[in-house]
Amino acid sequence: MAAEAPPIPAPPAPPGRSIVLVGMPGAGKSAVGRRLAARLGLPFLDADTEIENAAGLTVAEIFARYGEAHFRDGERRVIARIAAGPPVVLATGGGAYVDPRTRRVLREAGAVTLWLRADIPVLKRRIAGRSNRPLFIGRDPEEVLQGLINARYPFYAEADLAIDCGEDTPEVTTIRAERAIGGWQRPARLPVALSANPYEVVVGTGLLARAGGLLSPHLPSRRVAVVSDASVAALHLPTLRAGLEEGGFDIRAEVTVPPGEGSKRMGMLEEVLEQVLAAGADRSTTVIALGGGVVGDLAGFAAAVALRGLPFVQIPTTLLAQVDSSVGGKTGVNLRTGKNLAGAFHQPRIVLADTGTLATLPARELRAGWGEVAKHGLLQGPLWEWCEACGPAAMAGDPEALRHAVLESCRLKAGVVAADEFETAKDGGRALLNLGHTFAHALEAECGYDGTLLHGEAVAVGLGLAAALSARLGHCAQEWPGRVMEHLAAVGLPARIGDLPRSFSAEALIGRMRKDKKVRDGTMRFVLLRGAGEAFTTAEVPPEAVEALLRDEGAA
Repeated sequence: MAAEAPPIPAPPAPPGRSIVLVGMPGAGKSAVGRRLAARLGLPFLDADTEIENAAGLTVAEIFARYGEAHFRDGERRVIARIAAGPPVVLATGGGAYVDPRTRRVLREAGAVTLWLRADIPVLKRRIAGRSNRPLFIGRDPEEVLQGLINARYPFYAEADLAIDCGEDTPEVTTIRAERAIGGWQRPARLPVALSANPYEVVVGTGLLARAGGLLSPHLPSRRVAVVSDASVAALHLPTLRAGLEEGGFDIRAEVTVPPGEGSKRMGMLEEVLEQVLAAGADRSTTVIALGGGVVGDLAGFAAAVALRGLPFVQIPTTLLAQVDSSVGGKTGVNLRTGKNLAGAFHQPRIVLADTGTLATLPARELRAGWGEVAKHGLLQGPLWEWCEACGPAAMAGDPEALRHAVLESCRLKAGVVAADEFETAKDGGRALLNLGHTFAHALEAECGYDGTLLHGEAVAVGLGLAAALSARLGHCAQEWPGRVMEHLAAVGLPARIGDLPRSFSAEALIGRMRKDKKVRDGTMRFVLLRGAGEAFTTAEVPPEAVEALLRDEGAA
């Protein structure tokens, strides 16, 4: 009996959106596009061919008769028509993606744009002898290519994906392109819908390497100053630098500060300002914060006061910064009196939360970020149940769990900030984001911001105390303090004062709370719970109840 023939593999399912190839003349867009379309089971279209068919003229003839501006306008309309139709693989002309309207049309259509990169020797060899390229007629090809690279690469950098084709055959490049598209996940974009200065929080992986293309549509110029801390800069600044340079950015200054809360002080603010301004920053120079919450607060405050206000971008690299401090525009430094007592509201132009950076975090830093995630869970409700179920996996480094934590935390915070940007609501509003923070800031101030207690660790203890105070005052069921503390302990966070590596005085902590920026008319205000998703602000808290709680939870 003859052996049964192996089953024929099913063709790959066509993607639900068009694939658009961009790049220089000679990069192989048409050759790769045809092969890619066949592998994906999609029609292939060449933008130049479509333009020629519509005009009844060759590209060279359109250039000669009507000029480049006329050609580009027709090219944009043809690409817009194709993008609005069913999915295809589309090869574009070398100058098509330079037009901002074309880039916008493709983004709005949900097309996946893929930049094919090749160096000048490869491009020069591939275009040799081709007489149908108007830009090269009667000119030195190498000189033309270099000029085009200088002019076009900053715009190609806005493509969703990029691969280097080099000396590879079209077949090899096609396989690499298919793999890149198959493994790519579009970053999530969450709007922060402020009335005056709305912006987006972009969440995904690989964003640092694409920073130039992601940032350029949102900034007044391609001049930037980067502020980071020494530890983060060693890990991530080279990738960010390359991403910015690929997008044609001029990095005027790279300022590094020592890691840790100790850098959030007036003296360090002055040093950052001096370095940024000495580098020639003007009012269209953007300050980029690369790092955790300390760097974001410090660089954002510097941007707020330098030249009475510079554009600002947040690129948070810690879990705590990605889920909390990078969104909302609060900036500032600490004073000896307390935390964040000098600062300004200064909203970023965009936030790039590259969740790939979380893989480089020390375990303690990752856990500290979870304090803010848990806070958001308690504020939102269903997110709290997810935290209880998936928190241990996230703290073990599960990338999908971490991505979900960042996405949902940013979604919650964006909504709260949009409704109460300057924290002026009489009750509730943005102040709810301070759940656990009245206690946390007092604990941090008592530690002197020396690294003994990380902000997220202090927030974790503060959440336990807020839940316990809520239960003592009869606002929530008695099970809630234990439930909150049990979850925090399960992910490796301190859950009560007694878990911390030093002792505290209840009297000193209450003294710190009385100087907190949330105090009104000398009265302490707290965010308390009725349950997950049911937080509220109140000043109706007897000081003696707070003191008794602190002593019962481990303060002297």
